[in-house]
Amino acid sequence: MYRYDNTDQQIINERVAQYRDQIGRHLAGELSVDELRPLRLQNGLYIQRHGPMLRIAIPYGMLSAAQLRKLAEISRRYDRAVGHFTTRQNMQLNWPQFEETPDILAELASVQMHAVQTSGNCVRNITTDHFAGVAPDEWTDPRPYCELLRQWSTFHPEFAFLPRKFKIAVNAAAEDRAVIRAHDIGLDLVGNEQGEIGFRVFVGGGLGRTPILGKLIREFLPRRHLLSYLDAILRLYNRYGRRDNMYKARIKILVQALGIDEFGRQVEAEWSQLRDGPTTVPDVEFARLGGHFAPPPRATLLAEDAAHAARLRNDPAFANWVKRCVHPHKTPGYAAVTLSLKALGVAPGDISDVQMIAVAELAERFSFGELRVSHEQNVVLADVRQSDLHEVWLIARRHRLATANIGLLTDMICCPGGDLCALANARSVPIAAAIHEKFDDLDYLHDIGDISLNISGCMNSCGHHHVANIGILGVDKNDEEWYQITIGGQQGNAATIGKVIGPSFYAQEVPQVIEALIGVYLEQRTPSERFIDTLQRIGIEPFKARAYAGRDRRRTAKVDNREEEVINA
Repeated sequence: MYRYDNTDQQIINERVAQYRDQIGRHLAGELSVDELRPLRLQNGLYIQRHGPMLRIAIPYGMLSAAQLRKLAEISRRYDRAVGHFTTRQNMQLNWPQFEETPDILAELASVQMHAVQTSGNCVRNITTDHFAGVAPDEWTDPRPYCELLRQWSTFHPEFAFLPRKFKIAVNAAAEDRAVIRAHDIGLDLVGNEQGEIGFRVFVGGGLGRTPILGKLIREFLPRRHLLSYLDAILRLYNRYGRRDNMYKARIKILVQALGIDEFGRQVEAEWSQLRDGPTTVPDVEFARLGGHFAPPPRATLLAEDAAHAARLRNDPAFANWVKRCVHPHKTPGYAAVTLSLKALGVAPGDISDVQMIAVAELAERFSFGELRVSHEQNVVLADVRQSDLHEVWLIARRHRLATANIGLLTDMICCPGGDLCALANARSVPIAAAIHEKFDDLDYLHDIGDISLNISGCMNSCGHHHVANIGILGVDKNDEEWYQITIGGQQGNAATIGKVIGPSFYAQEVPQVIEALIGVYLEQRTPSERFIDTLQRIGIEPFKARAYAGRDRRRTAKVDNREEEVINA
């Protein structure tokens, strides 16, 4: 993985000193709340419902064991001994003390970490496939390009105060696991007939209030022109993006207003002034960056380990875990392992300090000291020998990291919602907990099969509900929490935005509605059909009818329960 050089370390150390001075001046009354706001946001510090929240950068989702140990130490010392992994592959601390945040940044700097540009109207954390470098369907490693983009975007003087936040994702595999079309810019690494490496470029994607999938703006961009072309896109956005209305400030609105053809024409005109300039990236620089991501010293192994195969035959619980949580690897005899952060009773994406230490130890013993964070809010060990999988499972199970639910209904993406976030209209985590409790039967989950369910507490869509097979959105109606249901969304190469099935439901109805939707699927599916396949074949109406069939009965029960509560009080 990438290691800081002296210049990197100096920059981060100076940023920590600058931030410490800014916080000190604010506490002394020399900087007002409004004056401090853009400064703290550029360093990842939010003010949430109950106090500060600090978002820590994890570039393209990669962590060393030493860095995760430091995060455990920080969470224990400065927070409540828990961290939350986000859909942008970052970590959030939800309970730090405001005046201690400079000390946290100093601790982070000691292990080559920071919180720069995890907030604010700037280029945010670059994301990619959590199986980058090991996926069998990957034709080149995207991480050197992510690192190039990280260096280009960090402290970029033109793009520090964009009309709105800006998100970029990179894919290099046959299957898009980075949801590139749901980003302001999505980059798909490809090759041309001449053997050149380049990118298909998508622009104008994003979820939120107006969910839109990005549109193809360039079929092939030679990699040497990557930075100058992105400069052209961002200059156009910086110049013409709306600053008068934050709800219409994302680049997707500008692309929609101009149309992709006109937007593309203007980008090309801007690029003509930048092409072949000083931001052209030579092959030697790509080679230098690639050297930071050289494969670890993997052993030469058989494609299948005999002892592992025997355990699969003789231990059903282990076999179920392997089926859902162990993934193919490009190197024979190795596998990638997802450690689930979706155990019953735990907020999706939350990881305790004890679990962080356990994962760090697993990474050191079994995966060359490295790990990844997925945008599905789980943790990945990328280089595990097949012969070690059983021991990894036993250790992970002791720490509640081995729930065999990856890709199943309870592997939910979920934002913190109204329990913590000041922007949320409704709580997310209790809804996730209620659904998980209702479907807490692994045999039943395995029978349902592959399905995605994502939950967002507001229209900002941090839970990516739009691109889930079943999406849940918290809405505010007359100061009550209600939940809108969408179905038919999906990630991957066939990315689709889900459709709203109808009026929203109150919180207690949601688990029953999910059960109703699943019931239609189980009744109507053909062999080997996933939920999304059945939905696409029979359409939305049978699901909608079943979801609302019991609504009057459920609402009568709700009124009766409220009357009983009043009487008991």
